[in-house]
Amino acid sequence: MLPWNNIETVLLDMDGTLLDLNFDNHFWQEFVPCRYAEKHGISTATARSQLEPRFKAMEGTLEWYCLDYWSNDLQLDIAGLKVELAGLIVIMPHVTDFLLKLRQSQSARKLLLVTNAHRDSLGLKMEKTCLHAYFDENISSHDFGAPKEHVEFWRKLQQRFTFQPEKSLLVDDSLSVLSSARQFGIQYLVTISKPDSTREKRNVLEYPAIADFRELMPGL
Repeated sequence: MLPWNNIETVLLDMDGTLLDLNFDNHFWQEFVPCRYAEKHGISTATARSQLEPRFKAMEGTLEWYCLDYWSNDLQLDIAGLKVELAGLIVIMPHVTDFLLKLRQSQSARKLLLVTNAHRDSLGLKMEKTCLHAYFDENISSHDFGAPKEHVEFWRKLQQRFTFQPEKSLLVDDSLSVLSSARQFGIQYLVTISKPDSTREKRNVLEYPAIADFRELMPGL
């Protein structure tokens, strides 16, 4: 049970936390290679073998999350392709129950969505799910020029939205993001055991892991 009386700021990730990561995994691992293969007249397997190292090299950087970067690099309309696949954008179980409970529990508590997603992707997903209405602010790391994997992001976030790290909770599926948040000083850190509903549950030892958001609601 979280000490909700001591938590003044709640920071929630989007992809793999509030939303099923299946959309993003399928998009980058299946849909983009397929369209890249069509464009270049090669097999999907060949396209995937060409793209995987390019994707891997950018992980953890702001460019990895930037639709403009990949549209230019791959010569594909990445934002447009995401719209085509928007039917796979799904809210995780009991997320809306949790957000509603948060909103009802304490009016002074700050609720921020913090994502590495590009603004175009964030806009598409909020249009599809309407989750933005629950938050005080919806923040993209692109606004600060640094991904959440870097402590610089958290410093800039605190400068923009004054909050006390020792009285803050972050829920995020990325262990590297949680590591940078811990380095910055955020006290309460929780991860997601199954960010992609189509894949096996993860065995996470570094941080408390939840299967769904009902586990965070006791005491709220």
